[in-house]
Amino acid sequence: MSTKLTPQVTATFDLDRSWRLDTRAAIRPEPFGAMLYHFGTRKLSFLKSPTLLEVLENLAAHPTARAACAAAGVTESELSNYGRALSTLASANMIIPAGPPRPRRTAEPVSPPAFRRTAGGDTGRAGCRPGTDRRLTNMFEAGLTSPICLTWELTYACNLACVHCLSSSGRRDPRELTIAEAKALIDTLQRMQVFYVNIGGGEPTVRPDFWDLVDYSTAHQVGVKFSTNGIKLDACAARRLAASDYIDVQISLDGATADVNDAVRGTGSYETAIRAMANLAAAGVRGFKVSVVMTRHNVSQLDAFKQLADDHGAQLRLTRLRPSGRGADVWPELHPTAGQQRELYDWLAAHGEQVLTGDSFFHLSPYGKPLPGLNMCGAGRVVCLIDPVGDVYACPFAIHETFLAGNVRQAGGFETVWRESRLFAGLRQPQAGGACRSCGSFDSCRGGCMAAKFFTGLPLDGPDPECVRGHGEAALAVVRHDGTARPPRPAADHSHRRVPVTIGRRPPQRACDENPLAGFVAD
Repeated sequence: MSTKLTPQVTATFDLDRSWRLDTRAAIRPEPFGAMLYHFGTRKLSFLKSPTLLEVLENLAAHPTARAACAAAGVTESELSNYGRALSTLASANMIIPAGPPRPRRTAEPVSPPAFRRTAGGDTGRAGCRPGTDRRLTNMFEAGLTSPICLTWELTYACNLACVHCLSSSGRRDPRELTIAEAKALIDTLQRMQVFYVNIGGGEPTVRPDFWDLVDYSTAHQVGVKFSTNGIKLDACAARRLAASDYIDVQISLDGATADVNDAVRGTGSYETAIRAMANLAAAGVRGFKVSVVMTRHNVSQLDAFKQLADDHGAQLRLTRLRPSGRGADVWPELHPTAGQQRELYDWLAAHGEQVLTGDSFFHLSPYGKPLPGLNMCGAGRVVCLIDPVGDVYACPFAIHETFLAGNVRQAGGFETVWRESRLFAGLRQPQAGGACRSCGSFDSCRGGCMAAKFFTGLPLDGPDPECVRGHGEAALAVVRHDGTARPPRPAADHSHRRVPVTIGRRPPQRACDENPLAGFVAD
């Protein structure tokens, strides 16, 4: 499942050799140039030069890379710069020496892309107007023609009732997209060149057509990463994943010990997750993810989490606790303390790219150097959420009508929502920064997380509630003292009822009354 490739160059790039784009790499033009995504290495590269894009698009049509550069108008004095850019792309296996093309594969294991390689611009700013700000964050804040990736919650049905669930999942919504509508959405994502989808829920694997949709997505050049609590990841499912290069999976685990995990996710959930991890390891799956939401009860277990992932041949992924969904009720008691935030930053800085974060902790950047990632809020700019009924929200953590951009069932579908939504257009405008603009750390944290501010009652142009300079705590104190304005509540609650639903032989009267695990026997 984990694909390791040998870089095609080391210190120098051979301009007099014939090169071509790897068949597993995809180019997507953007206003700033283009993005390249490699489905095998899961690396994302950025081209900040239209000239370099032209070189790449025509590379295979010329006998040498030098000839391709000349055809694109690259002068002899600029050639060394372009050689360095091509060398960067070759080291990421985006381009390879020309030869018989290998069979094209639809997709390979997909993880959050590594936002660190930038090729061109033109590696010496050739073709870049003087004075133009070419930082990726500035370009991305204006929005992309399509998301890099998006989160797609397939169902609200879930066997667990995690206290911090961002979507308040539990019961299935009878209005959720049909398999035909889901496949039509995948067709749209393929046309838009969305590189991959993060499939979640609820618990996505309890949807009966889950594997059908995964297979359809990877067959249409849309990579898949899905999150699961492991309930249906038995030995058979693990062997299926081991036989596929197209899917990445992450197991949710919020404690390195059963007592810490089960206090948040429910009794027995630790054992279920560990069993799923053991099944994946036994089947030979390497590089799957162990996904942890950081709370004040598990920050002390960071090393244990890393060891647990290493022992199973997995990679650790840490995410931030947001006051979204049911998390809004427990955030005051569960979010890490100020001292733990610093401990977390130091630990992440020490482990670098060994540990994934999904850009969750850019609000901690003022502690020192920025953490790996974009260090910006990508809501409505580079990412978004599609929920089980087709509603499109700016952010997976901002499920509220304020951030509802449209629905995939409306005329024009998701493509129209992404490109014409008034909400997204507003988010892509230059942000004033409010009170945070005067802070010397603004360029590092960009004001923090939109959802965290919204659901704690803070203004969107104000400080993050976990601002490392203390401005967020001061703002929260004002909100608490005021007492007249209550923080907004998350959208519809699909939590399990307090009284368990009993399923008899007759079909349930409502689809949301179904037990998502009916008929399932654990391996």
